[in-house]
Amino acid sequence: MSNTIQPAMKMPTFKANGIDGKSFDLTQRQTDLPWKMIVVYRGKHCPLCTKQLNALAKMKGDFSDAGVELAAVSADSSEQLKQHLNDLDVNFPLYSGLTLVQMSDFGLYISEPRNENETDHPFSEPAIFVLNKQNQIQILDKSNAPFSRPDLNALLSGIKFIRENDYPIRGTLAP
Repeated sequence: MSNTIQPAMKMPTFKANGIDGKSFDLTQRQTDLPWKMIVVYRGKHCPLCTKQLNALAKMKGDFSDAGVELAAVSADSSEQLKQHLNDLDVNFPLYSGLTLVQMSDFGLYISEPRNENETDHPFSEPAIFVLNKQNQIQILDKSNAPFSRPDLNALLSGIKFIRENDYPIRGTLAP
């Protein structure tokens, strides 16, 4: 499946570990909201990720009102995720344990740490998967650097437009 994740595809199983250490398929809904947004973040070492997750937490109600459940995942260990919680004020599920195989299978950009003070493992650069009620990939955004992320307000507006206007999935003709 390497690098074949495309818009309109049904999102394959995406397992990661919850804060309790239990494996969970992120594509499964934990609420009755029909859509789901999975945010892939670099890890606790990334201040831009911390900022993005905290900003997303402040907008959770707006995303819920638009019918979108939130979740976020990184390649951090369970212990790193627990440490990261000290800097986070999130109100949606966070997961850890994203593997190199998963990162590759989902076509994510993977980086090595710059040094041992950054982190102790390869990690994914930022990505967002927005799944519609059929678990198809409605919106896909991947970056190769921490500095390129969609504006959350613009993304929310776009999701609302798509849902209100039965707007089709775009970008399906070529990768």
